Amino acid sequence: MWALAIHGGAGSARDDGLDSAREQAIGEALAAALARGAKALANGVSSLDVVEQAVRALEDSPLFNAGRGAVFNSRGEHELEASIMSGRTMAAGAVAAVSGIANPVTLARWVMERTPHVFLQGDGALAFAESQGIRLEPPEYFYTAQRSEALAAARRAVSTAEEHGTVGAVALDLAGDLSAATSTGGMTNKLPGRIADSSIIGAGTFASNASCAVSCTGHGEFFIRATVARDIAAMVEYAGKDVEAAARFVIEQRLASLGGQGGVIAVDRSGRVTCVFNTELMYRGIVTARITPQVGIFADA
Repeated sequence: MWALAIHGGAGSARDDGLDSAREQAIGEALAAALARGAKALANGVSSLDVVEQAVRALEDSPLFNAGRGAVFNSRGEHELEASIMSGRTMAAGAVAAVSGIANPVTLARWVMERTPHVFLQGDGALAFAESQGIRLEPPEYFYTAQRSEALAAARRAVSTAEEHGTVGAVALDLAGDLSAATSTGGMTNKLPGRIADSSIIGAGTFASNASCAVSCTGHGEFFIRATVARDIAAMVEYAGKDVEAAARFVIEQRLASLGGQGGVIAVDRSGRVTCVFNTELMYRGIVTARITPQVGIFADA
């Protein structure tokens, strides 16, 4: 049995400037990432490789708030973050507050595999990236007109825009191993140095073969406070909850009680996949050995 779920952020159609053309383009990008991941998993590729590659594909697209399509902070700069975790070994890697990194999820994996650490940020993470020859890009690579307009709108309102998309993937491979990865550009007009849940193990990303793999998207401050990813896994592992029931409780009750908005994708060690969100929309896709590829945006699709 193998399974894969991916997401491209949660929020509202208004905040994301969603129209029919953008909706179609996002659906096609999700479907393409799903197709590549499904083929790889069916051929025995590890879940860790598949979640990294799925997230890289979304980071490379200007449609999502991660990598190339990341939002601007209040200085008009891009600060990126990502994390990745192996459910088999429970090894993890994360980076935050980095600029110029085309694929932060790969840098996070290299932190996991090539250093004794879990988390690097800022100048230290960039220095490590340069020492490893990771792909760097100039600021204009990350520029999109939509994100620039969103920053201008946020500045006019003298507030932080409610735009907090993220990309992520969770997978179960033929060996029975689970993995999860998440990447984001954060929130439009955020303060420089702000770090979200996407790079925090247990908040935005978690994986354990004893329970499930989880990737989150939404208003990061609330996901950090609620330790959303780990709470879902703990309910599965210690309380014997079904992965969907656990995800629904944490998102619809615990997170919502704090005022948080967003969603999760999760897959358990049996290949059961779930996607739960309390926002108007969540870009998402699932495929398993038994379920044909499905892509959705709104709650009723």
